[in-house]
Amino acid sequence: MATSAPLNIVHVILSRGFAGSERSTTESCNQQCKDHRVTLMVRSDHRKKGKSIVDHVDSKVAVIEVPAHFFTRRNMQRALREIKPDIIHCHLRRGTRLVAKTRIDAAKLSTLHITVNGPHFSDMDGLIANARWQLDDIPADFKGLVFKANNSLIPHRRLDQFEIAQLKHGLEINSGEMLIAAVGRYKPSKAWDTLINAFVQLKQYDNARLLFFGAGSLEKNLKALAEGDPRIRFVGFRDDIKDLYQVFDLVVCPSRFEPLPRVMLEAMDGGAPLIASDIGGCVELIEDYGGVSFKVDDVEDLTDKLAQCIENPPPRHRPDLSAHYVENANQAMVEFYRRVLATK
Repeated sequence: MATSAPLNIVHVILSRGFAGSERSTTESCNQQCKDHRVTLMVRSDHRKKGKSIVDHVDSKVAVIEVPAHFFTRRNMQRALREIKPDIIHCHLRRGTRLVAKTRIDAAKLSTLHITVNGPHFSDMDGLIANARWQLDDIPADFKGLVFKANNSLIPHRRLDQFEIAQLKHGLEINSGEMLIAAVGRYKPSKAWDTLINAFVQLKQYDNARLLFFGAGSLEKNLKALAEGDPRIRFVGFRDDIKDLYQVFDLVVCPSRFEPLPRVMLEAMDGGAPLIASDIGGCVELIEDYGGVSFKVDDVEDLTDKLAQCIENPPPRHRPDLSAHYVENANQAMVEFYRRVLATK
């Protein structure tokens, strides 16, 4: 196959809703469909709380639904035989497990959106890590090829000062107040409780505001934890979050577990200074692009780091993230596809 020949690529993701893994898969599909034939395979009940990956893919991407629970692999195999792909790129555990069992003459790859959490990953021809720590989880006897990818990023347009002022006004942030933001789902791994417990100790800083942007099962618990501190507010999800990163004075990512947080990349693209835990992909991005780290789940350490940033607000910082720009990240990914194909 000539190196410039278009590829026939199938992405398989059998999750529901639209979060980080689905967003990353969407960006790959939408970039690759410019030069290649791309199909997205999803489960029939892909929509969750009104959100779905299929709402975000380019019209050039063919979408195939397979049953969510019964005869899923049989229907996948039938569809794949008709498509005759060169590459089957799996995302998350279930898609990887089912594709590993299909008898299809194609190169099979899987992205470690989380980690190697099943024996079926060893049946792939290639594994893709988004973070350096994931490389250590790949079994030493894995016979396929391994690739360290750069999590993709679509750089956002720059706002003018009037737009920034309007957004601050809409968030009820007054002149002289410091806006600290927490962005993401309300779930245990995000450690928002650690952030709240640290922030409430800093009552002397009445000019600081902590705003949460997200939703999730822990919302009631987190609100109870923050009760009595009027400086803390829960805003909910915002579709204009990429605009808001250019408004935030500080973004905090206190996660207990985080493969490679897209929130941090997007915050950096918006120029927002960062505090993050020293775990997983968080510390990798801080080491590569700058920011402040604290010991994971250490409330006192985070309290100290927050106080330092409130007393001496860090300057806005927009590092060179071009390696993550979706066109560059995708070019490297397609080159890896071709390397895997060359070994089959």
